[in-house]
Amino acid sequence: MVDKISQADKRREVIQTLDASYPISTEKATLAFLGAGAWGSALAKLAGHNQHQVRMWSRRLNISLAEVLQNVDIIVSAISMKGVNETAQKIQKIGLPEKTIIVTATKGLDPETTRTPSQIWEADFPNNPVVVLSGPNLSKEIDDELPAATVVASKNMAAATVVQKIFASGLFRVYSSPDPIGTELGGTLKNVIAIATGVCDGLELGTNAKSALLTRALTEMIRIGTHLGGQTETFFGLSGLGDMLATCSSSLSRNYRVGYGLAQGKSLEEILEELQSTAEGVNTTNVLIDIANREEIPVPISRQVYRLLNGKITPEKAVETLMERDLKPEFCDLF
Repeated sequence: MVDKISQADKRREVIQTLDASYPISTEKATLAFLGAGAWGSALAKLAGHNQHQVRMWSRRLNISLAEVLQNVDIIVSAISMKGVNETAQKIQKIGLPEKTIIVTATKGLDPETTRTPSQIWEADFPNNPVVVLSGPNLSKEIDDELPAATVVASKNMAAATVVQKIFASGLFRVYSSPDPIGTELGGTLKNVIAIATGVCDGLELGTNAKSALLTRALTEMIRIGTHLGGQTETFFGLSGLGDMLATCSSSLSRNYRVGYGLAQGKSLEEILEELQSTAEGVNTTNVLIDIANREEIPVPISRQVYRLLNGKITPEKAVETLMERDLKPEFCDLF
């Protein structure tokens, strides 16, 4: 017990030192957070920590969207993928000053248009700067004030710099990037891989198999992401490889738990009921296969996840199918 207490005290001391050593932004902003779930609340806590004014909105809260958006500097969208289109259209009707920055922290693909969240926001608000926020950010750890890092990416680097300063602290290191689509796709595609990794662990296939899966999955992510306009180096960074490692190695990840549950013989409906929250990887997988079929992109891992989620194959057979693929050089299909 003494050792455990000692370790906790040491961790607290490190965290306090990190936090105290970082200068808090002196320019205060007003932020409207759309989505009051775990992720939206964690991001709001980070902004509030830096003394910025925080407003929260969700369909469950007794406050109007128009009221929350009044005179805000930044909108942070942390709603689920299925709500992005609807919410963007509501804000269009309300109206938004061109100076307002829109930050999207949603990871997913729209099933109707196959667009990413940032593409939806850009289409509906062409005169507003749109910034993507994505990285290895498990909301539970951020809420517990454990150190983390993320990426903010935009075609408008001035807007990205503003958002970077809003959220950065000694506990939350924020990097900037000029590649919003690559940053966004890294955080989106890794959810599909997290399901596959959950299956791997659920079947107790071992570290060798999991390492091979993650390595080949990164190749698959790069192939898809660059085809859709992302930059290769982005997928080796925090929002690609970094996010994949976090999501594919933690039971805090809902998508990982979906795969793990399937490997344990549970139905998808049963797993989602247990989660009581959204696992974006399920929808993303279905949309990704539509894109892959349309664009003729080879996605062997994602395709087996798709077949598994749709009851066309067992977890064991999915692994067997991947292992039986034709022999070839390792880097023949990286790009």
